[in-house]
Amino acid sequence: MDEIVLAVDPGRDKAGMAVVSKARGTLLRCIVSADDCASRGGELAAAHGVHRIVVGDRTGSREAVRALALSSGLEVITIDEHRSSMEGRQRYLREHRGKGLCRLVPVGLRTPPEPFDDYVAEILAARYFERQRREKESTS
Repeated sequence: MDEIVLAVDPGRDKAGMAVVSKARGTLLRCIVSADDCASRGGELAAAHGVHRIVVGDRTGSREAVRALALSSGLEVITIDEHRSSMEGRQRYLREHRGKGLCRLVPVGLRTPPEPFDDYVAEILAARYFERQRREKESTS
């Protein structure tokens, strides 16, 4: 069965969101204000047939977990967020290579011109699926 999750990278001002299918990959990425996180999360979960919500365990996670559980009625799981911002930044820069001479600048020296919290959420979903895979292997 194809599992679909809504991954959320909560923050003080904004939250990155990604709807990710285990079989089909990323279906949607977006960034919303922190105030709209729960309502938008509930809408996305309903629209995409999300099975559970995955939330990063650092800044703003406690409030986000409560609010998302209430708005969606789904199970909300926290996932380790350590270094996910760095990984999300790298993924964003690889996908947005820039134009002209900027293409020649190494990824580590470039700065994203816009927020990339949605890419961080995508990383959190990948971590969740990897954790599920490891747990399944250990019980087999």
